[in-house]
Amino acid sequence: QVRLVESGGGLVQAGDSLRLSCAASDRTISNYDRGWHRQPPGKEREFVAKWSGGNTYYACFVKGRFTISRDIDKNTWYLQMNNLGPEDTGVYYCAVRGSGTGWRWGYWGQGTQVNISS
Repeated sequence: QVRLVESGGGLVQAGDSLRLSCAASDRTISNYDRGWHRQPPGKEREFVAKWSGGNTYYACFVKGRFTISRDIDKNTWYLQMNNLGPEDTGVYYCAVRGSGTGWRWGYWGQGTQVNISS
């Protein structure tokens, strides 16, 4: 069982930045996609960004504000979020997918709350 632990959420003002981290317990997932999703209040969970095979992909609403990166040595990946707005409020989850999950986002972190005040 792969365990993912997020950190870095909090309450900031509009225009500020946050960096989320996700640490994985298992190095057997080294070739897995790594992603970030979020669930705004009262809405469904949505895709934010992913790292896959050395490439990065982002949801349209990111608009160049977010960057996903990884630290292989630490088995950790990050989501740097800049110019945050109230619409970015939500619970942010990291997840992985690969051959062991049928290429579905099969392992999830517990979520970290991000609140942006206007």
